[in-house]
Amino acid sequence: MKESKLGLDFKKIEYAKNIAKNISNDVQTFVDSYSTVAVERTLCRLMGIDGVDSNDVPLPNVLVDFIKDKGMLGHGVLYLLGNAILSTSLTPQQIAEKTSNNELDITTIPLGDEEKAHKALEPYVNASIERIKNNRKRRENYIATIGEGSKPYLYVIVATGNIYEDVVQAQAAARQGADIIAVIRTTGQSLLDYVPFGATTEGFGGTFATQENFRIMRTALDEVGEEVGRYIRLCNYCSGLCMPEIAVMGALEGLDVMLNDALYGILFRDINMQRTLVDQYFSRVINGFAGVIINTGEDNYLTTADAFEQAHTVLASDLINEQLAFAAGLPSSQMGLGHAFEMNPDLENGFLYELSQAQMTREIFPEAPLKYMPPTKFMTGNVFKGQIQNALFNAISIWTNQGLQLLGMITEAIHTPFMSDRYLAIENAKYVFNNMKSIGEEVEYKKNGIIQKRAQTVLDDAINLLEKIDHESLFDALEKGIFGDVKRPKNGGKGLAGVFEKDSHYYNPFIKLMKGE
Repeated sequence: MKESKLGLDFKKIEYAKNIAKNISNDVQTFVDSYSTVAVERTLCRLMGIDGVDSNDVPLPNVLVDFIKDKGMLGHGVLYLLGNAILSTSLTPQQIAEKTSNNELDITTIPLGDEEKAHKALEPYVNASIERIKNNRKRRENYIATIGEGSKPYLYVIVATGNIYEDVVQAQAAARQGADIIAVIRTTGQSLLDYVPFGATTEGFGGTFATQENFRIMRTALDEVGEEVGRYIRLCNYCSGLCMPEIAVMGALEGLDVMLNDALYGILFRDINMQRTLVDQYFSRVINGFAGVIINTGEDNYLTTADAFEQAHTVLASDLINEQLAFAAGLPSSQMGLGHAFEMNPDLENGFLYELSQAQMTREIFPEAPLKYMPPTKFMTGNVFKGQIQNALFNAISIWTNQGLQLLGMITEAIHTPFMSDRYLAIENAKYVFNNMKSIGEEVEYKKNGIIQKRAQTVLDDAINLLEKIDHESLFDALEKGIFGDVKRPKNGGKGLAGVFEKDSHYYNPFIKLMKGE
């Protein structure tokens, strides 16, 4: 291990990671015993069930809700589906369609041999596994043949509400130099307990995440990637009440990056913590297998809490998110752990503290493609000052070797970015990255100076916080508002009714297959 430029004690870092692992193990003990309606709908999608009924209700919802209403969801959807395939010789899609038309009740079919039911599912299991593997190979082949941008990847957003307009803006951004296009989700979609179907042309503050929209944008980025000679990554969001479903849609359509945080939905969308912690596990198993880089959302804490005072909560959350991701089989190379340039610009030596935080995060997670978020909280609409704030943010990113750089927009706090705003953001980042390319290798930090002392203090404070969480449990810590100054009750929030305990018949082969166990 390299010597720490910040004078960090690597034994302390190892200790912090061990505490975070204890916290993760405690969560995983709970997770392993439970499933959710979203997980079961994900399994339906992996069986090839798609489409909507006559009321536009997605067929995975129709089937899972039907089984839940019959009081048999504890068995899990796959055992009942396998049993129904044996009895009826129908495909999973046909079974879902007949259920939606009240022509079939799979809960009344006598339960037969479990091994035979599992065997009946194998062709559908294998088909999904192969499709996801092929998408991963497609990405790897593109990168091997046409190449990709250098890190930090230039990451921008499109958010028109209309997928076809998003395509126009995304391709323009790629031509301007963007490496990652994030299609922002429409406001409130994370609170929908279903995934809309088909291409969509209306949304507020973003575009609906649907499988067809994913397909349309993936095709468009492949086209422009071939044009510019650089693979363009596609990012979307699998946070919310449909985490694993959106993760599997992304895996089936070849997405590369997904917003996937273990705590974000709990803290910022008031989704029940039990629901989110079960859902995030399966969603991350899928992301890991699909080669998707996850982005965690620690930057959001700093929109509700002070970035200087609460910096240690960001580090503590990153450490917990890392261990929860490891539990799901994600390698470090796919962990875009989050942090942000969000200190008050009026803070004396604020740049030094931001530099310290970013360097510390890089040293503690040396193999992770860290996701660094731009200034938003203190952007005022003064575009000239905003351009300077973003330049300072870009300087720290290249200095500390960040991985995914969500570019700051000068019109933050005014409106959704124009194509010209993205152009200026990309130009700013390219200028700074090129002119300061090797600064991190050239500059050392003063021993016991402001930068070193700040990082050491933040690490110590994060360890103290982790010890407290380990003593109480993550569930209790969330109830007390430890992260982002937001308190959430264990049995409150949205989606708790969709959590259920697995019984002895429960079957989900995808976890072992995707984790390679």
